[in-house]
Amino acid sequence: MKILLSKKVLIPTLAVVMLIVGSSFKSDFFEIAKQIEIFTTLFKELNMNYVDETNPAELMDTAIKNMLDDLDPYTKFLNEQDVEAYKINNAGEYSGIGSLVRSYDSKLVIIEPYKGYPADKAGLKAGDEVIKIGDIAISDFKDDASELLKGANNTKVEVTYLRQGKTNTAIIEREAIEVDAVPFYDMVNENTGYIVLSKFNAKASSQTKAALRDLKGKGAEQIILDLRGNPGGLLSEAINVTNLFVPKGELIVTTKSKVKKFNSEYKTKNQPVDEEIPLVVLVNGRSASASEIVSGSLQDLDRAVIIGARSFGKGLVQRPLRLTYGTQLKVTISRYYTPSGRCIQSLDYWNRDENGNAVKATKFNEFKTRNGRKVEEGGGVMPDIEIAALKTNALTKALMNNSVVFDFATNYYYQNTITNVDDFDFSASDFEEFRNYVSQSNFNFETKTEKALKEAITGDDKAIYGADIQDSYKSLLAEISNRKLNALETYQKEIQINLQDEIIKRYFYREGLYQYYLKNDEAILTASSLMDDKTKYQSILK
Repeated sequence: MKILLSKKVLIPTLAVVMLIVGSSFKSDFFEIAKQIEIFTTLFKELNMNYVDETNPAELMDTAIKNMLDDLDPYTKFLNEQDVEAYKINNAGEYSGIGSLVRSYDSKLVIIEPYKGYPADKAGLKAGDEVIKIGDIAISDFKDDASELLKGANNTKVEVTYLRQGKTNTAIIEREAIEVDAVPFYDMVNENTGYIVLSKFNAKASSQTKAALRDLKGKGAEQIILDLRGNPGGLLSEAINVTNLFVPKGELIVTTKSKVKKFNSEYKTKNQPVDEEIPLVVLVNGRSASASEIVSGSLQDLDRAVIIGARSFGKGLVQRPLRLTYGTQLKVTISRYYTPSGRCIQSLDYWNRDENGNAVKATKFNEFKTRNGRKVEEGGGVMPDIEIAALKTNALTKALMNNSVVFDFATNYYYQNTITNVDDFDFSASDFEEFRNYVSQSNFNFETKTEKALKEAITGDDKAIYGADIQDSYKSLLAEISNRKLNALETYQKEIQINLQDEIIKRYFYREGLYQYYLKNDEAILTASSLMDDKTKYQSILK
């Protein structure tokens, strides 16, 4: 069995080698062919001769992933299941229970049940930990357990979950789930429309267009387009969304690659819905890729004022390339450039520091918008008007990534009753509770200073300087640890925004969160006030 599998790998590989060598004498092609032949021989001999039974599929999967890890985080190998998930994400439709779930090590947690969908109707809540799906225990399932929740329409699945220490069971009937690119739009006031664009799937431009027309019909004379937290998606949809506000034939993005066929200019192809209506685009540190194409191009063309915080900084373009047996390689093929000529890529994955981390851009080249305004490349899209509370910082990121904010919101939900979103107020005492929660949790946030001190303590300093130096290091570390809680006050406003968002969704779903934004969100209120002042709005663009 092993020999047969090795032959399957060897035969097509030799064909590739012959094709490459026969078609080109370039040194890089020869090197590729050489390395493929070495790896094929190694793989065959390893599987045939290793002392214990091997799993060729697992070995190959590990080898591929380790190889791609040396490139950038967006170049990935997609197995058959990954390919289907990729299609679903871009199409915006699938069949399942209708809930955002997150898979941890031997753990599956409900992050957000979508209003009116099966998980919600079955009573599942954010924070519920799924421990069993049918007869399969999550702790025993090696792959992504969330795939077990998907299935054909009208089929049922039994879910066993933990909530506040108590085990519950629910029978959920799957149904078709539609993932809207525009989950919400409404009037902020009598003349200002607000559109949330949360992702660039295949529905993005059509749903944004429908929302824009509906709002104009309701009297909207100015528009706020919210791209905060939008991770991106389809390049074509980014261009079509931009096209709603700019004329046909306008250059939106240029891609540049070492492969000539991937060098392209993308221009708008349709008549706009409204190329005159005042427009503000909201971005933050989680607005990436296609979001940055839209915000960056509208900024470069002086078509919109950008408000919020510097965007993520992803200026790399990926394309899925088909491989054998239904697999694909999602590979970075080019960088993209906005109309002014700037690339907003923040991290340089081809030049890394001594720890192997990608180097962040520190020197930004200047470019000019159509009206001559200065803009920079290399670090995301910088807003025309910054909202300090939307800026990202290491502490807030760590609190979010380690689920501290999420878990606190879960506890808050089961300890407090809120019947109307307009009555919600996250008080000073609530934040003090959060501070106590963090101090009692296992949350571990290591600063660069702490890391350097720990390395010094374990290094040769004791032999060189004596034990008293290391004792000083330890005392300093203890003081830093004690003062870390004080940083919660330093970044209280930024942290509190994330806490409020998470808590409101527990009671009123995402729709309720956006309703709350209309009256309370600083960025929306700033945008609305700016556009009401026509002179100030125009002065920023000119």
